[in-house]
Amino acid sequence: MKPMQRRFDYFVILAEMRTGSNFLEENINAYPGLRCHGELFNPVFVGHHNQSDFMGLTLEDRVADPLPFLAALRVQPQLSGFRFFHDHDPRVLDACLPDPRCAKIILTRNPLDSYVSLKIAKATGQWRLTNVTRQKTAAAEFDPVEFERHMHQLQEFQLRILHGLQVSGQTAFYIAYEDLHDIDVLNGLARFLGEEAQLDAPASKLKKQNPEPIEAKLANPEALSEGIARLDRFDLARTPNFEPRRGPGVPGFIAAAKAPLLFMPVPGGPREALLEWMAALDGVQADDLQQDFTRKTLGGWLRAQPGHRSFTVLRHPVARAHATFCDNILSGRFAGIRAGLRRNYGLSLPEPDQRAGYDTAARRADFLGFLRFLKGNLAGQSAMRVDASWASQGAVLRGFCEVLVPDLVLREESLDAALGPLSEALDRPAPPAVVADPQPGLAELYDDEVEQAAQAAYQRDYTEFGFGPWRG
Repeated sequence: MKPMQRRFDYFVILAEMRTGSNFLEENINAYPGLRCHGELFNPVFVGHHNQSDFMGLTLEDRVADPLPFLAALRVQPQLSGFRFFHDHDPRVLDACLPDPRCAKIILTRNPLDSYVSLKIAKATGQWRLTNVTRQKTAAAEFDPVEFERHMHQLQEFQLRILHGLQVSGQTAFYIAYEDLHDIDVLNGLARFLGEEAQLDAPASKLKKQNPEPIEAKLANPEALSEGIARLDRFDLARTPNFEPRRGPGVPGFIAAAKAPLLFMPVPGGPREALLEWMAALDGVQADDLQQDFTRKTLGGWLRAQPGHRSFTVLRHPVARAHATFCDNILSGRFAGIRAGLRRNYGLSLPEPDQRAGYDTAARRADFLGFLRFLKGNLAGQSAMRVDASWASQGAVLRGFCEVLVPDLVLREESLDAALGPLSEALDRPAPPAVVADPQPGLAELYDDEVEQAAQAAYQRDYTEFGFGPWRG
């Protein structure tokens, strides 16, 4: 009979310590066509304790480049794989997570159980049990803060895996700790991997350690209820974020004419006064500043400027929304969006040459309508694009970090105090003071209702950056 073509080239068990991964490996290795080679990318060994090589590849080889290990797995006669934990070589996850020829097995366990088991294993030094007469026991000390860190670590790893599978259109075989003794589930996993053989019973070499209830394993069980109460099990405190991710915006970056200084403007934030300040650093005109970067030319500039500094400036959300409202909406610049705001949000928005009678009350009503539009737009409830000029500043900064993390994140209202030390660090005389844009016309529109509408639209920015009410 012609052998069945493999669906996968290799597999990875995505798990954590004390989730039963040793037992799962033992069961996988009981199938004739499958082979798991342990923790191939553990930081201190290769595969299993006291091993330092795999198929002629050494630990030193792996440090230099782990990908040949994956290539070695692909050519094994059996479908081969490995166990991978959150603290293993991240280059490997970057390679195998998007690879549809790599089968993903996700092993999970109740995080409280895994935390207590880990504490006991560290206390006793016993990580595997094959003979119950040699079992070592110890009572674990429950630390609420440590357990919260443990939970956060597990969640971050699982979220990364989930996102990687989603964006690459893949699925995984999920198996829980409690499933490891269910032979039907194990045989289902084998079929998922393309193995035709089936087992009659799970492996029996490894024994379950510490089968007692959680409270019986703890030296301080009274601390358990307090520690669990600290956690937001349903992530209720999370601010949902449906705003699309932003690119780094490299073409908008601006470098000084001579000084090793790079300005990374937040669209809709202060710009012109800062360009004048940067030009004054070198005694030139603003037109002499270096602009229109690409990723390639930016990389060249960074390499050619040892000791360079980069900075960006945050603007209060009310002032930034007002600036983009004036510059892009009232001005008529975004004609399509203006039409959508009139049609769907009831804004009047007269044409620039038809402003007679467009008084403060009408302008305030339109600005409030624009803020309400921003709330829906940033929450993914609008067919209109999220323009960079009103995207959340947090999203803009995260986009910057794809290519460069700013050295300084300054605030518009305190620019003069912040830029003086920056010019000194660059060994340049301090140019004239830079003050916040006064936002002409905003004060007469601003009140508690405007502030509340801005906070509703930019809840994440207010939370992340600690903005209070706008003070003019």
